[in-house]
Amino acid sequence: MRIVIAEDSVLLRRGAIRLLEDAGFDVVGECGDAEELLELVRREHPDVAVVDIRMPPNHLDEGLQAAATIRAELPKIGVLMLSQYVEERYVSALLEQGAAGVGYLLKDRVAEVERFTDAIRQVAGGGSVLDPEVVAHMLGNRGNGSPVDALNDRETEVLSMMAEGKTNRAISKALFMSERAVERHVTAIFTKLALPVTDEDHRRVLAVLAYLKT
Repeated sequence: MRIVIAEDSVLLRRGAIRLLEDAGFDVVGECGDAEELLELVRREHPDVAVVDIRMPPNHLDEGLQAAATIRAELPKIGVLMLSQYVEERYVSALLEQGAAGVGYLLKDRVAEVERFTDAIRQVAGGGSVLDPEVVAHMLGNRGNGSPVDALNDRETEVLSMMAEGKTNRAISKALFMSERAVERHVTAIFTKLALPVTDEDHRRVLAVLAYLKT
């Protein structure tokens, strides 16, 4: 799998590259600003771009703007955003073009090699991944009157784990239930959210998007 990394902290960038290469990924480009990121992506056509949200020159949302451009021009490229803090407005902006092939992790997760590499694989495959702290924050701020309110507590718990990018098998282990039981909950979620009958991966993305937009 081919990866491009955009991160202005050289220490963090080099550390992430080392972790990814040790895990078998092919890092085909690295940079420290959004403009160079776009040049790299257009030239290399990686499977995933790992992008810091705040980069030079202003350290505001240059990375997020570059990610939006990548998703508009090259929608098959997955984008995994890294942030120092939980910033809900950035998550919402990231999802404006849909939840497929996008992820948002706190930078501390880079050191959690399995979580970091799993997130990259998820977005490369068209899935969506959100940091658990982001999910917890958005769940706490959810308003009333959403279709998600029709879900029971267990279904909401399963959906929140889907938002973190967990598979049915990972959810079953985390909640100490059988995979068949998880499948029943996932089916109930699809039904209650009135999601169209398409392939399950696509419906999982739609379910996560409905969850995050509440």
